[in-house]
Amino acid sequence: MWRDAALVAGRDLRIEGRSRVAISQVGPFALLVLVLFAFALDPERGVLERATAGLFWVAVLLSAMLTLGRSAALDEADGVRDGLRLSGLDPGGIFLGKALAVAAQLLALEVVLAAGVIILYDAEPTGIALLVATCLSATAAVAATGTLYGALVSGLRVRETLLPLLVLPALAPVLIGATRAFESALGGVPAEGWPWCGLLAGFAVFYSLAGALAYGALLEGS
Repeated sequence: MWRDAALVAGRDLRIEGRSRVAISQVGPFALLVLVLFAFALDPERGVLERATAGLFWVAVLLSAMLTLGRSAALDEADGVRDGLRLSGLDPGGIFLGKALAVAAQLLALEVVLAAGVIILYDAEPTGIALLVATCLSATAAVAATGTLYGALVSGLRVRETLLPLLVLPALAPVLIGATRAFESALGGVPAEGWPWCGLLAGFAVFYSLAGALAYGALLEGS
C-alpha cells in the first residue's frame, strides 16, 4: 500500500511541478487573502495581532479548496480514473498518495504564509515546536478530509461548487483546533496548545483511516 501511495503521490506532484499551478495561482491567492485581511482590519488597535492565528488558517483553508479541486480534477481527465480502477493499485494506497501530494503542497504554502504573517502582521512565534506540530497535524487532517470528499463528489457536474460546501463544515473542528494551538504558540502559553494539537492529530488519523477504507468503494462507484 505504501509503495502504491508513493507512486500516486509522485505522479500528482510531478504534474503540479510541470503545470506550476500552485506557484502561479494558489500561492499568490493565499498571499492576496492575507493582504486583504491586513487592509480590512485596523493594525493600530491590535486587531491583526489578536486575529493572526485565525486569519492564517482561514487563508490556508481557502487555498486548500483550490488545491483539492485541482487534485480531484487530475483524475477526471483522459480516463485517468478508469485507469486507476484497472491498474491493480491498492485503493487505500491511491487515497494516501493523493492525500500526501495535497499535504506536501499545503505545507509548502504554509511556509510562505508564515513568512507573510510575520511581515504583514508582525507576529512573534514563541512555541516553534508547537507551530510545526500543529501545521503537520492540521495539514494531514485537511488533506485526508478533502481527498475523501473529493472522491465522494467525483463525476458530478457540480463538483467544483459542491466540494467546498461539504469540506468546509467538516473542517470546522480543524480550524478551531489549529487556531487555538497557534494562539498558544504566538505569544501565549505553548503548553496550553498541545491538547489542541492532539485533537488535530486524532482527527487526521480518523479521516485517513476512513478514506483508506472507503476509497475503493468510492472509486468503483464514481
